Amino acid sequence: MRAKAPAHRIPGKAQRAGRVLALCEALLSERGEVSGARLASYALSAYRSLDPAARELFLTRLATEFTPDADQVRRAAARFAAEASPANLVTLQAVVESPRQELFRRANQAPGGTAALIDLRRQVLGTLPGHPERAGIDADLLHLLRSWFNRGFLNLQRIDWRTPAVVLERLIQYEAVHQINGWRDLHRRLEGDRRCYAFFHPSLPDEPLIFIEVALTRGMPARVQPLIDPDSPIGDAQRADCAIFYSITNCQEGLRGVSFGSFLIKQVVDDLGRELPGLKTFATMSPVPGFRRWLSDQPANLRYSKKLQALLATFTSTTPPEAEAIPGTLREEITGLCVEYLLRARRHGAALDPVARFHLSNGACLQRLNWMADSSPAGLTRSLGMMANYVYRAGDVERNHEAYARNGTVTVSRSFARSVPSRPRSRART
Repeated sequence: MRAKAPAHRIPGKAQRAGRVLALCEALLSERGEVSGARLASYALSAYRSLDPAARELFLTRLATEFTPDADQVRRAAARFAAEASPANLVTLQAVVESPRQELFRRANQAPGGTAALIDLRRQVLGTLPGHPERAGIDADLLHLLRSWFNRGFLNLQRIDWRTPAVVLERLIQYEAVHQINGWRDLHRRLEGDRRCYAFFHPSLPDEPLIFIEVALTRGMPARVQPLIDPDSPIGDAQRADCAIFYSITNCQEGLRGVSFGSFLIKQVVDDLGRELPGLKTFATMSPVPGFRRWLSDQPANLRYSKKLQALLATFTSTTPPEAEAIPGTLREEITGLCVEYLLRARRHGAALDPVARFHLSNGACLQRLNWMADSSPAGLTRSLGMMANYVYRAGDVERNHEAYARNGTVTVSRSFARSVPSRPRSRART
């Protein structure tokens, strides 16, 4: 057995982090592509080997030591202020760019470099609340990732039962809206009356970036459980008149803030329309994930019935009540409050609910609210079982998007509008 090294020979966290930083410095100073790729591999390997304490120190030093030279920035800014010439602008842009960006570009030369940088950002995002000084690392990575993962580099693929198992396993692992309970459950979601599409990037061929699940139905469903029931009968896709997007999952936390969803929906609508010309309606079956928390967080601002107050008091973070515990007598009150939440709850002028914000900003119309549409524990915890249908109509998408982007206007269907006596900042569409 190999003898344990004496304690004084075990490098401390500062020394371990320092070795990775020295490799980063060498990588920045390297000119040759071949040697640069080799150094990038060494640096990434050394970073992955860091224990949590040494990694924390590395991130702290990365945030403080690989920053623009303040004196150079001041001088370049003064020259540009005195003479706003193209040459002075180019100089200013060069000196304000963080050396970290060039470091990350060079690190991306290594095999697996893109995945490593995505994971680095995931780790940085998790530490930002306690380390706001690391926001610069996050900004540099996000800037590069938005360029590397723009729509021109993405490949849309339909996922079916013939897709490689490694990708299918990822779907089970990543599904964030309606849990996939094993292979049998997944198989049903890939049958003839279902579709699944995902965006991939050439650097991550087996890693879906985002995927969308679609049910092909007759009529717009009011409940999600039949769409995800592995024992549900298989319908005829050729007779379907509705494509229901019932789950959209972003797979890579490190790509948060890199927009894929709007491109995905638009391309899937186009592809489905060509494949199945009988489809007339493209709609979502969407959760309302912030609704129950919003209700619980501001009881002083809204008048709830005693029954609703008692119901909200039964929730814990992990154990919602059973669906049967939400009486139908509360249907009108809960539905009205959900309307209030979707139309009026705002943060920085945008819809507070993240799913509503996503679809409204993409030009969808709020078509309908559905009582007890998701009776699963997750659905009850998120939204007391409420779900919304957002409809995408090709002729209205751009107009709806502009109205929401400019004025925060929520476009609603006429049937939805009739159910809302007073509708601030909303407009009706057929």
